[in-house]
Amino acid sequence: MYTTAIQSQDEALTHLFFHCCLKDKELADAELETVSNKLVTVGLNKTLNFKDEIVKYREYSAEITDENEYLQYLVEQINPANELALFSYCAELVLSDDILAPEEETLLHNIAETLGISNEEQDIVKRLMIQRKVVETDKLF
Repeated sequence: MYTTAIQSQDEALTHLFFHCCLKDKELADAELETVSNKLVTVGLNKTLNFKDEIVKYREYSAEITDENEYLQYLVEQINPANELALFSYCAELVLSDDILAPEEETLLHNIAETLGISNEEQDIVKRLMIQRKVVETDKLF
């Protein structure tokens, strides 16, 4: 189970990012590139082998019976000092394939609740991430 597979802050952050990308059961090229860039940006490429971590994630992910409990475990391991930043990374990853499926919307809400982020803050971050995505893809300010 995930409690034995995830033992460090770096692993927890990596698995949270994977969970955001794979919530819709698909990993588009854009999502893979975005998650790779995020993992490198936060320096996890120095301590983890991403291929090993994705294998671990795929091995236990079907056994996640309570997503809120899973998210709580990950957040406890991460122990974030900047909750809005973490939430914005998750929102960016969920939106990286240009589709926000209902289960992804629920995931973002659950992550925000776990992080103690208000509905108003959630809406602002999601709007920001959506607008940034529009600017990046359509070059439209």
